[in-house]
Amino acid sequence: MRIISRSLKGKKILLPKDKNTRPLRDLVKESIFNLIKHSNKTKLEILNSDILDLFSGSGSFGLECVSRGAKNVFFVENYPLVLEILKKNINLLSANKICQVFEKNCFEIFNNEKIINAKFDFIFIDPPFKEDKVNLIIKKIKETEILKKNGIIILHRHRKNNSGLDKNLNILDERTYGISKITIAN
Repeated sequence: MRIISRSLKGKKILLPKDKNTRPLRDLVKESIFNLIKHSNKTKLEILNSDILDLFSGSGSFGLECVSRGAKNVFFVENYPLVLEILKKNINLLSANKICQVFEKNCFEIFNNEKIINAKFDFIFIDPPFKEDKVNLIIKKIKETEILKKNGIIILHRHRKNNSGLDKNLNILDERTYGISKITIAN
């Protein structure tokens, strides 16, 4: 796995050897960033933006945002084996000044003052494909108002996942790449 664009292009990202973690494939990651950049439905740029990366894993999405000039990236992960890899990746890319790691369950992060007092341009949600409580997170995002007015939520799910998304979520775009389904909403 590697960074695909801009200042850190080509730098390798460590991946956990554990099979319980599903890394974001380069093709899907590149497609997400192309959707962000070229969509006429959003007017956001990664440059100087604030990012919340939920279920961060090895940090692939958030670190790509660092390479593309994000101002702040908050990573939320609680799986110990992956947390170690995430922290190593941040150090390897010398991204400590703009990255913060929260060692918490993503469902419990909404009582953290640093998170609820922040406002994010992009919130990336990449839960395990079997996770079925994604709407709980979306509800908490809406309740705490941590998504900026023009911000977007990017959700990565299995393409066969048909569980309905929160009715208060405005879906801007939805695409399928292999087994991945990407939903962009606000």
